[in-house]
Amino acid sequence: MKRFFSTKATSFLVAFAFCLGAAAQNNKLGSWDIVGLNMNFKNNWTVYLETQTRSQQLTEDFYYHELKAGLQYNIPKKGHLFFGVGDYKTYAYPGNYKSPATAKEFRMWEQLVLINNIDRIKIEHRYRIEQRWVNGQFLNRFRYRLNPIIPINHKTIVSNTFYVTAFDEVFFTNEAPYFLRNRAFAGAGYQFSKLFALQGGYIRQYDYRKSDDGSGKNFLQLLLLFTLDRTQTKVERHPSTMD
Repeated sequence: MKRFFSTKATSFLVAFAFCLGAAAQNNKLGSWDIVGLNMNFKNNWTVYLETQTRSQQLTEDFYYHELKAGLQYNIPKKGHLFFGVGDYKTYAYPGNYKSPATAKEFRMWEQLVLINNIDRIKIEHRYRIEQRWVNGQFLNRFRYRLNPIIPINHKTIVSNTFYVTAFDEVFFTNEAPYFLRNRAFAGAGYQFSKLFALQGGYIRQYDYRKSDDGSGKNFLQLLLLFTLDRTQTKVERHPSTMD
């Protein structure tokens, strides 16, 4: 069984490296750089903080940043309930945070995450309702994300665990054209210790519009996730982004 997962992991890394190499030749390749913090408390409560920046190219033309926070109630072995708020700003291109901002958004959201464990495969189903104020205009948005996570060298994600992960997410609204966006991700990560994990991967985002067929963009995503655990119970981790 260990040899099977070792071979599978090697094959995934070779294919993943090939995809990243091909994407790096695309001058439209951008980046998402994310730092997140989970603070676990007694009675199944978690406080989450995150900061994020995005660029049109890997190391320049930073056009977007966000800061968000939330409170989560954990349902052991089943999932969690979450309420979050965030501040989001988008800037003109080209340039790094070129003023003035083209879009200013305040957002609130409520979400339910359900977890299915199939052997060592952890599958998250995330359902989210968002209330958005974009340049003063109120908008609703609804999202669903399917996110499998597979630890490779351990049965669960504990210290010194390598894992692979992927997700696909769809975005809807209550006004035509209703279907707004599709976001897909494939990557891998390493849980170094109880304190932090590092995850990287390739993300493809496609936005649909009324006026034409829409547009897509490719990014490399890097996530550094810290966890401060004040509980006495052993909490199984499911590293993922809050996006």
